[in-house]
Amino acid sequence: MNIDSLINHPEYLLLVLAPLFVACMLAEYFIGQRKGHLPNNSSYKLPEVLCNFALAGMHQASDLITGFIVLNLYFWLFDWKMFEIEIGLLTFVALIVLQDFCYYWFHRASHRIRWMWAAHVTHHSSESMNFSTAFRQSLMYPVAGMWMFWVPLVIIGFEPKWVVFVVLFNLGLQFFVHTQWVRHLGPLEHIFNTPSHHRVHHGINPQYIDKNYAGVLIIWDKIFGTFEPEREIVRYGVTKPVNSFNPVTVTFQEWKTILKDIKNKDLTLSGKVKRLLSPPTDY
Repeated sequence: MNIDSLINHPEYLLLVLAPLFVACMLAEYFIGQRKGHLPNNSSYKLPEVLCNFALAGMHQASDLITGFIVLNLYFWLFDWKMFEIEIGLLTFVALIVLQDFCYYWFHRASHRIRWMWAAHVTHHSSESMNFSTAFRQSLMYPVAGMWMFWVPLVIIGFEPKWVVFVVLFNLGLQFFVHTQWVRHLGPLEHIFNTPSHHRVHHGINPQYIDKNYAGVLIIWDKIFGTFEPEREIVRYGVTKPVNSFNPVTVTFQEWKTILKDIKNKDLTLSGKVKRLLSPPTDY
């Protein structure tokens, strides 16, 4: 598949990159884990790896099914665009930066709004950190509203196919920050999201919770006060462990808890809405 085909069908980008992802996982396992260069919480355990792959497949299927609806909505909104933007080198770079800015706010909202956290918690529920953790995604992102955060890019005037391509390109780059194999990247740490920064994001150490929301550029965290450097050893997972490698359980556990909460007859309508929209740490 050539680049023109990928731009016209961006939903296949992550599938095209899959062999590279698998090669990185094999290298991390055989060169890193098998030779004892990585900590125990970086280990590849078969039940968890299978769970991560199943979650990735469920997520990809969900994106393909809902993508048609979302893309049509984007094209409808594109008719109301503010500017005519032709994609060249400069506008492509501008789109990458703007999309990364939107991703920061999507990611931050996914930690601060319980409805969105119910989808995102799937990604954080592993107590390990290795390349396979990047595959640990939720099929519920379309329900949680991830797609809404790219709407401003379409309204500004970026063609929907380019928006979707850059969104998936951004997600593809984020695969490489899910590792303990790479410690620090020198001066790049000042500008880009790196494995060190992202390890902090996955930490349940008190000072690490709700930090480093960056996708590709760490500058957003530094601008908006959510940056935290990696100092002490990171403990991974969530404060309410899932304790399961069943991908269905991992996907829906928090949604089940939400449903149970809002079925409480003692709660008013405003109380139920608050349960959905307040930070998950309030419960």
